[in-house]
Amino acid sequence: MKQCWRWFGPADQIALGDLHQVGVEGIVTALHELPPGTRWSAAQIAERQAVLRAAGFEWDVVESLPVSEAIKTQGSQMRAHITAYKASLEALAAANITTVCYNFMPILDWTRTNLRAAQPHGGAAMRFDLIDFAAFDLHLLQRADGAESYSEAQQAAAAERFNALSENGKKQLKRNIIAGLPGANDSWGLGDVRALLQSYKGFTRQQLRSHLIDFLSEVAPHAETLGLRLCCHPDDPPFSLLGLPRVMSSSADYSSVLNAVDLQANGATLCTGSLGVAEDFDGPAFVKTHGPRIHFAHLRNTKRIAGSDAARPDFFEAPHLEGDTDMVGTVRALIAEQNRRRTEGRADWQIPMRPDHGQELLSDLGGHSTPGYPLIGRMRGLAELRGVMASFGAHASEL
Repeated sequence: MKQCWRWFGPADQIALGDLHQVGVEGIVTALHELPPGTRWSAAQIAERQAVLRAAGFEWDVVESLPVSEAIKTQGSQMRAHITAYKASLEALAAANITTVCYNFMPILDWTRTNLRAAQPHGGAAMRFDLIDFAAFDLHLLQRADGAESYSEAQQAAAAERFNALSENGKKQLKRNIIAGLPGANDSWGLGDVRALLQSYKGFTRQQLRSHLIDFLSEVAPHAETLGLRLCCHPDDPPFSLLGLPRVMSSSADYSSVLNAVDLQANGATLCTGSLGVAEDFDGPAFVKTHGPRIHFAHLRNTKRIAGSDAARPDFFEAPHLEGDTDMVGTVRALIAEQNRRRTEGRADWQIPMRPDHGQELLSDLGGHSTPGYPLIGRMRGLAELRGVMASFGAHASEL
């Protein structure tokens, strides 16, 4: 697999030039400064490519070309946003950037309640705690009908947790949950989230999935013509939050969407950490089922923690080889899939991957790095994954 690295643009605290020391082979990035629904111009793409090339890298994967809430809800701006999306795909294809990751999560992107939870070894890791999230939902956001999402015991625990928070702790919890990715929701407040929730009022999983298929029915054929590969990232975490439906949380969800728009351009981003929060996730089986349509891989691990709800477990970002996902088996299956593609003669036989998230270790500590994207923690993860890949090597086709 091609060993890539997520870089958040010129504001990223990690210098591109230093990544050669890490062993990085390619870059995953986006025009994070542009809001969803905006057309990416050829000039903007070329400017970012020039920065990467000056440091000795190519732009291998776009993550993400975001899908706007108007497209997800089929709101009044949907047509203009789809037109902009297709124009952005055309500009990316002209720049020879062919792999485009996106997600279809409503309102919130990946969600954690603690961005720097202390670990026994002295480092820190991101964590999701359902009671903390309920404290935000019920007492900070004060979502209408929010109580319907939690048992009486969970509501009582959330009230106790909220009352124990200092004012600074309440502000931190709100930032942790709303901010999401750098540049994504940095300016949002509670009022913005409440307004967006209204646009999803009454939405069902069937309706949101139908909207995803409608979107792909229009953009995937265009991407196929352009020689692009779209790859949908799974829900993170893979269960409902804020009473909103989520539709890409399991292998069965991927089967439904990939079969509905049966084009090579309509593919999957395999994120082992997101899907792996679900107890029944089987990484090697996912690759065997969807292998030909996996266009990108996020290799990370999560560890479930016994909490208040088995269907919505607490979890933290574990070291890459130490969580609940069978990382070794998954990597082996991905390399076998690469070998199958190469034998088949596919030009896109090599799957770009990146070590996703990482614990804060050593000089990462102290809040110097983007939450979830520290230098040392990801470097450790990439080194571990590189070792796993090397151990299979040319023998993967026999396994």
